[in-house]
Amino acid sequence: MLAAQRQSWILEEVRRIGGVRVSDLTQALGVSDMTVRRDLDTLARKGLIEKVHGGATARHPGSTDEPGFEAKVGRERAAKDAIARRAADLVRPGTAIGVTAGTTTHAFARAMARVPDVTVVTNSLRVAEVLHTHAVASQTVILTGGVRTPSDALVGPVAIQSIRALHLDCVFMGVHGMDEVAGFTSPNLMEAETNRALMSTARRLIVLADHTKWGVVGLCAIAGLEGAAALVTDSGLAQDGRAALSDRVGELIIAGEEEEQPATIPAQNVHSLVDGRHL
Repeated sequence: MLAAQRQSWILEEVRRIGGVRVSDLTQALGVSDMTVRRDLDTLARKGLIEKVHGGATARHPGSTDEPGFEAKVGRERAAKDAIARRAADLVRPGTAIGVTAGTTTHAFARAMARVPDVTVVTNSLRVAEVLHTHAVASQTVILTGGVRTPSDALVGPVAIQSIRALHLDCVFMGVHGMDEVAGFTSPNLMEAETNRALMSTARRLIVLADHTKWGVVGLCAIAGLEGAAALVTDSGLAQDGRAALSDRVGELIIAGEEEEQPATIPAQNVHSLVDGRHL
């Protein structure tokens, strides 16, 4: 096996059974103790596992845990791609949109790169890179300044100052977690503040979140569930989550299940980001 193949196998084992021993890995993979330890070091540096004496365990995130972009990009990839394609249907030529940082919004950027005559404001280095490489010539991409976070977001006073002068039609936001009580949350205080500033410039908010985000609570609230005009998620979302979200967000869109629905958000489902009233 190549190093990347070994590390992928080790990671799957950790996620499947919760932990692995170095001695077991050397036998299973047919490599030396030193090789296994180097692989574990690599996975730990990426934030994918926790190294312990004699092996490694799955990470147990807390409310301030913030994995880096590389640690998250491979998770639930099929679900994120489905969400991205469905959300891209909501983008209309001639509009100005905001896109926050995250691996789901990164997938969304790839999906909407071919929509013409769109102005995109983003605080995500990864989103800006995708659009710079793949977007049609008629798209305009504006990257805010700011301080870089582990998720490659630009946040803080410089980002907020550049955002506040704008007026956007819609913001597409990725989140760390969503909960019936806590709402949409982030583990990063400055990223949450920057996302709130971006939301305040827009007529409507569309949240992109796969099913694993339901029930996850980060340190800082971004918005209540009622603040979302629409939430685009995937078919893995459990029935309790569907019921709770259907009652709270303007429109719940399950990627792959509602392709027959109109791409535009009904006017009666668009909420004011300031006070939650219908626009």
